Amino acid sequence: MVTLRVIVDSALEGSPRGIARYAEELTRALIATAPQDCDVEGVVSAAPDAEHAALLARLPGLRGLHKTVLSRRELYAAWQHGISTVPLHGMVHSTTLLAPLRGHDRNRLPGEQTVVTIHDASPWLHPDSAGDRGGWVRAMAKRARKHADAVVVPSHAVATDLAQHIDFGERVRVIGGAPSLVLPEDRDAIAARLKLPGDYLVAMSGLQRRKALEVVLEALALPGVPDLPLVVVGPDAHGGRTLATAVMEAGLPAERVHAVGVLEDAELAVVLDGAAAYVMPSLSEGFGLSVVEAFSLGTPVICSDAPALVEIADGAAVLVAREPGAGYAERFAAAITETLSDSDRLGQLSVLGLDRSRAFSWRDSGEKVWQLHADL
Repeated sequence: MVTLRVIVDSALEGSPRGIARYAEELTRALIATAPQDCDVEGVVSAAPDAEHAALLARLPGLRGLHKTVLSRRELYAAWQHGISTVPLHGMVHSTTLLAPLRGHDRNRLPGEQTVVTIHDASPWLHPDSAGDRGGWVRAMAKRARKHADAVVVPSHAVATDLAQHIDFGERVRVIGGAPSLVLPEDRDAIAARLKLPGDYLVAMSGLQRRKALEVVLEALALPGVPDLPLVVVGPDAHGGRTLATAVMEAGLPAERVHAVGVLEDAELAVVLDGAAAYVMPSLSEGFGLSVVEAFSLGTPVICSDAPALVEIADGAAVLVAREPGAGYAERFAAAITETLSDSDRLGQLSVLGLDRSRAFSWRDSGEKVWQLHADL
């Protein structure tokens, strides 16, 4: 029996949301697509037994859950410095850069292989937005350059960006994510509990500079833009700055913004499904999972022309040029106004998005990971 050991600690951590979802959904797909005589074991940091039990319940079919003796913070620090008390051998697949990267001779022992995942290039492109996490990612990427047998990225755009900053040679493999949101039966009750407006736009964004939420806030404050409220999903503060401050600085009336915080999947599905359009002004992204999720629910998408979003949308979204920077809010305002005023265009975007979402499958992602390890 061959065992693939998957480091799924980010599924317990829960933030950033897209990475946590990737870890859980990919592991579920790896279990479902495991070749004959192969199984999957999870690896996580030390955490309360209740958290481990909940993760096991969400991942039926997992052979077991290997719990390290180190807490998450300790594990991150130890593996960054090449210190490992975890006897992980054989095929190791990390859904992030968190991995016991060390020297090994795969030619002599072909079953010894370690694959890591880099979700975006923001620690290099936008180090001010990445904070402490950015420094850790850059340090672990250097270890991966020396010791990883392959590096998974979610899009060709990330592969291109990374190549400008760190050389992994031919070891990069593109394996993206997929939508998995399902509308719950009690959608009306959820909408009522969240106090969702009748008609609204939705943004899933924090206040990091690269997310550029201020662009949408400024766009909605301009004259002539449809007077729709904006539902904002995500944390309402970052780096000492609050959403309320950003709204005030943009000149947008406070009642035009409805913050709902961090949501469970069922709640998020209801919010995305009920929106007139999903708006995403990000300056850079690694994959754009929320765009694919909006597509899967038939919600029209208006987003920036960040390379990863152009790649993922493939003609199914309204793209807004980020450059030149001056006038970005005005261009976003024009895109919102023109799109919402054209019912035929909205219907077309809904159909195109649904069709595009079918190009992404967690099962396909799982099969590609198994094939990558087979190739190694």
